[in-house]
Amino acid sequence: QVQLVESGGGLVQAGGSLRLSCVGSGRSFSTYAMAWFRQAPGHEREELAVISWSGDRVRYADSVKGRFTISRDSAKNMLFLQMNSLKPDDSGRYICAAAGDYAPFKYNEVWGQGTLVTVSS
Repeated sequence: QVQLVESGGGLVQAGGSLRLSCVGSGRSFSTYAMAWFRQAPGHEREELAVISWSGDRVRYADSVKGRFTISRDSAKNMLFLQMNSLKPDDSGRYICAAAGDYAPFKYNEVWGQGTLVTVSS
């Protein structure tokens, strides 16, 4: 089956860093835009970072701009999110996704189950 699986979440102190990974299987995602979303209790699912299929375009939510970096290794069918200067408000389940279009991020979406990130104060 086609799927995306995240890893790298955990418990980290405020100000710390984490690097999340996402690996695809079942098909190549090299021609798909990919993105990271966050789902926190009491909050809507939020688009955090998006990268185009070629990697030449990226965009970030204002809340993470300057702290998070999205990247991909299409040869390995992988997506990454480097998270620095973490805040308690960054806590939530981080979900990897792929879609046919970059802007907006939509069409033929594939979603992972997510990896939990908890930032303590």
